[in-house]
Amino acid sequence: MKIVSWNVNGLRAVHRNGHWQNFLKSVKPDVLGLQETKASPEQLPEEVREGSGYATFFSSSQVKKGYSGVALFSKIEPLSVIYGMDIAEFDQEGRLIGAEYPDFWLLNVYFPNGGRGPERLDFKLRYYDAFLAFCEKLRKSKPVIFCGDVNTAHEEIDLARPKENSQTTGFLEEERAWIDEVVNAGYVDIYRHFYPHKKEVYTYWDTFTHARERNVGWRIDYFFSSQELLKKIRKADVHSDILGSDHCPISITL
Repeated sequence: MKIVSWNVNGLRAVHRNGHWQNFLKSVKPDVLGLQETKASPEQLPEEVREGSGYATFFSSSQVKKGYSGVALFSKIEPLSVIYGMDIAEFDQEGRLIGAEYPDFWLLNVYFPNGGRGPERLDFKLRYYDAFLAFCEKLRKSKPVIFCGDVNTAHEEIDLARPKENSQTTGFLEEERAWIDEVVNAGYVDIYRHFYPHKKEVYTYWDTFTHARERNVGWRIDYFFSSQELLKKIRKADVHSDILGSDHCPISITL
């Protein structure tokens, strides 16, 4: 089973620019989690909405149109699907969609960005805490994999300019400390599990400064798995050759 995660930064744009079909043909996901879809299902072209061989599930922002949003495409029909964490403040932004499979839970999440002032940083940190508690609750029934745009680089190896960004949201001590908490709770950063010392591997590049051409990026998109599922995970990949967004897809194979 190949599970793929991708912040598309606008699903309609990825489709319109011809990247959608190229991505599906080359990466071939069995299960696909999308973040920042920026669209409700009725705004999407039929071939995307209906999924061409995938069961499709969407959670859109109730706050404003064209903002946030997550989707799940699955060739394997999930046993159940969850939308959000049952916390209205967080769920109204369409940030989490989860699927239950026979052996694990998969949570596809678009974590908040801490920019635009102290209120959003506070929102992000509270979301983080609520999410970890939610994970731990689900984990009592079966192992958990979560994926998505975490909007924080964990260690200095995970971004091109760590010193220059030490006071920037996405690499603040308090944001990075939460990822430490996740690891201490028994969740494993799958890419780092396979490639503990690999440098210059990023998943996000600023488009305004043409950072992708220079590979001045951030690794802020992750797969985390609870420890008990680790023996089933065979590989992890970063698909930096796939274009269409300011993020690239990432994947794991079970």
